Amino acid sequence: MESQEKVAVQIFTEVDRDVFLGEIYPQRCPAVLRGVHLGPCVDTWTVEYLGQKGGDREVKIHVSAVPQMDFLHKNFVYRTLPFNEFIKRASEKKHSDFFLCEDESYYLRSLGEDVRKEPADLTKQFPDLAEDFRIPQFFAPNQFFSSVFRISSCGLQLWTHYDVMDNLLAQVTGRKRVVLYSPQDALHLYLSGDKSEVLEIDSPDLEQFPEFVKAQRYECVLEAGDLLYIPALWFHNTLALEFGVGVNVFWRHLAAESYDKKDPYGNKDLLSATRALQAMERALNTLDDLPPDYRDFYGRRMVQRIQQRAYSTPCHPIRTAQISASRNTLPSSNLDKPG
Repeated sequence: MESQEKVAVQIFTEVDRDVFLGEIYPQRCPAVLRGVHLGPCVDTWTVEYLGQKGGDREVKIHVSAVPQMDFLHKNFVYRTLPFNEFIKRASEKKHSDFFLCEDESYYLRSLGEDVRKEPADLTKQFPDLAEDFRIPQFFAPNQFFSSVFRISSCGLQLWTHYDVMDNLLAQVTGRKRVVLYSPQDALHLYLSGDKSEVLEIDSPDLEQFPEFVKAQRYECVLEAGDLLYIPALWFHNTLALEFGVGVNVFWRHLAAESYDKKDPYGNKDLLSATRALQAMERALNTLDDLPPDYRDFYGRRMVQRIQQRAYSTPCHPIRTAQISASRNTLPSSNLDKPG
């Protein structure tokens, strides 16, 4: 059986704002940032401390009888638990109290107070815990969109998907494997909306998904205290190697009016892209009026035109493994306005 080409995500140390915006950000490739100060959370966020600080406020969680959660086919249920009880259960491998089975898996993705309108914000949903976490100042304050609390049982794997905003995944505690795919491999990922239909990325069914093997696989393991920069549109799949706590920080790297104002999750396609996709559907519906051989011919011409007008050159992996904070950076005019 063929296997995907694998590329290790580059690891960078001694990264500050200037280095991030001048050296890493312009590459538009994932990067692990090691040694960035995240605050006391790396040491203090134990199971006991989280339960004490989070208290008994109720949280809505995903619960699954299997560790591999599939959003497309909804192989999980939503349940509500007091936060301290959720933390206790998520940190266990076997449960005396459970919803589905004694080895069920748990996942929390924090939500805004009004889940349909308000993005998640750690300072609002968990203010006591937010005091321990420092958001790296790699972007302007007015670009901030959300800070999402994520907590996973050991072994939990989340479906492959993309987001339309840049984000930093801070792995505060525990270890996590992250597999990523370039936006330019989208045609090999069998998309349904923003999600891939290929659930078993480590042992895919190549009879059902023969093109998947062509996608280049970027991979890293995040240790406690690591940051992973995930550029917008990069597909990512996470596997919790241990019970772990993370915080995703999303920011608007494009003009604010590019985004759907009714999107509290940061995963709705940009407004211009949505209009383009809708126009394409109308065009395809128009082709349905033609005989099959004409539909095939003009469909291929449409594909060719899209390739000519919209395709860009492939992304190349970052070649430098480490960057010193003392290294010269780009002029300040290039650092103030990312993207």
